Amino acid sequence: QVQLQESGPGLVKPSQTLSLTCTVSGVSITSGSYTWSWVRSRPGEDEEWMGAIASSGLIYDSPRHAYRTSLSRDTSKNQVTLNLAAVTPEDTGVYYCARDRPGTGLSGIYDFRGRGIQVTVSS
Repeated sequence: QVQLQESGPGLVKPSQTLSLTCTVSGVSITSGSYTWSWVRSRPGEDEEWMGAIASSGLIYDSPRHAYRTSLSRDTSKNQVTLNLAAVTPEDTGVYYCARDRPGTGLSGIYDFRGRGIQVTVSS
């Protein structure tokens, strides 16, 4: 069974860098032809795709957030990391990691996702 678990700080101060980790179990993040996405949900807003990293290591940046985001992975720990720089209160929301359903590209269709982590940006 594939499981994803997000971890990181629940509270971040404005202008800091938010660093979130997704630990994947049940499958290697380097196997197959999968992509591992980060998405976020903010009150009153549609779910927003933040970027993805493929099993090959190829990174797909969100055009909207590319100047602030950095995705990486630790294959020894089977983890994918999202760094979001210069956060503001507008970045407050629930952040999820998810596996894109094979064959759907980066269309926002996921076959597995974590429970999410609430992140609040506040001084």
